Amino acid sequence: MEISAGTTAVDGLASELAADLDRVVGLYRSLSQPSALSMTAAGTLATLERSGPRRLTVLAAREGVTQPAMTQLITRLEDAGLVRRAADPGDGRVVLVAITDDGRATLASRRARRAEKLAAILAQLSPDHRAALTAALPALAALGNAYRDDDIK
Repeated sequence: MEISAGTTAVDGLASELAADLDRVVGLYRSLSQPSALSMTAAGTLATLERSGPRRLTVLAAREGVTQPAMTQLITRLEDAGLVRRAADPGDGRVVLVAITDDGRATLASRRARRAEKLAAILAQLSPDHRAALTAALPALAALGNAYRDDDIK
């Protein structure tokens, strides 16, 4: 059954999912070892990896931080060799931020460590729950890729 937006069923799903995601995000955070890379920094790198070069203003909106805070973060990431700034080929006055190969490698390493820890947790779940999570992966991917108001260059 397809549920149209704005219905009581969608509202209920949103409420339950919001609560469950709070717990999953808490679990996700606990899987990360303390490092110099904050969750905002990792999120910014992941956005750049997934979406390509972006303006600072777009990155700030997506990560929920102020533009000055994002400017400081990008400066630190640039100093670490994880991102680079370049002029927009379509408008030389605009600066775009792009992830570097080192930035991609840092994300891959971080994900691999987290996946290893998550595998141990998943092994504790019942086969039915693991099957349900497997079946939910396409829906979770669609949710993660859903259009947001800040999905502009």
